[in-house]
Amino acid sequence: MKHIIGGKPSFDRTPEAPAPAARLVEVDEDSAGQRLDNFLIRQLKGVPKTHVYRIIRSGEVRINKGRVNADTRVAAGDVVRLPPVRISDKVAEKAERPAPAREFPILLEDEHLIALDKPAGVAVHGGSGVSFGVIEQLRQARPQARFLELVHRLDRETSGILLVAKKRSALTHLQDQFRERETGKTYLALVTGAWPANKKVIDQPLHKYLQADGERRVRVTTVDDPDGMRSITLVKVRQLLPARPAQGLPAMSLLEVTIKTGRTHQIRVHLASQGHAIVGDDKYGDFDLNKRLQKLGVRRMFLHAWRLQFTHPATGERVLLNAELPPELADFIPTA
Repeated sequence: MKHIIGGKPSFDRTPEAPAPAARLVEVDEDSAGQRLDNFLIRQLKGVPKTHVYRIIRSGEVRINKGRVNADTRVAAGDVVRLPPVRISDKVAEKAERPAPAREFPILLEDEHLIALDKPAGVAVHGGSGVSFGVIEQLRQARPQARFLELVHRLDRETSGILLVAKKRSALTHLQDQFRERETGKTYLALVTGAWPANKKVIDQPLHKYLQADGERRVRVTTVDDPDGMRSITLVKVRQLLPARPAQGLPAMSLLEVTIKTGRTHQIRVHLASQGHAIVGDDKYGDFDLNKRLQKLGVRRMFLHAWRLQFTHPATGERVLLNAELPPELADFIPTA
């Protein structure tokens, strides 16, 4: 059975129900400047992206009665024609089960942005086998919010500072800063072994690839690899943890890691490539050590987005935020 979305996204299982007509949506100030494909994805919740692009290509979506492309930027006052869209039972049922409403610890909030402290184990958004993430839960918790969008991303198992924009202007301003490397992003990572104090810069290209089972992975590559992306990581030793023979634990190093580029799995792969994998990393780490650590209470990857610096999109002031280590990580570090 197919379902038809029209008007506000809804799902009608009555075969005799009349098919809804196309609807017209006027673009408001908060959505101005957004790409058409992203605008439609927000308007047609639950509709697969492949179908969104299909109705754009077919000319069913119009702006001010004219045909457009996916990368067309919408402007305030534009009238967008949205056609009825058919989706499968599976997608319909998923959309009928919204993400549970959830608020997260707030580090800073004003009318332009939210800086929250994301817990480990929560994806930042739904997709790739994850039904929902931080942004979907936050939208459910704040139904009155007209605009909530992720500024950047964190891996699911990484905790720490995450920015959410409350206005389109704030989103584009902050994303430009991330793109132009005008932000300061520093993480705390616990790695195996004693990190050499003189090893302060890792400048190695990274190459993304898929394993035979379709899982995404990243590896260090050479400068002449056409698919390699230059990646720069700065490392500072914060604390050395001596070996704990009675518990079967080697020496470890707590590092302050600042990334100058934001590649997928950059910190994890760069540190592992130096022979010092992040504790608890289930993709690039020491699996036997991870099992021992789980018995001692460390049941997640020891990577935390600790500090973030950026320029406020409205005031122009420089903002410095800190999110202290969560208890499950802090309790493992002996006090100096």
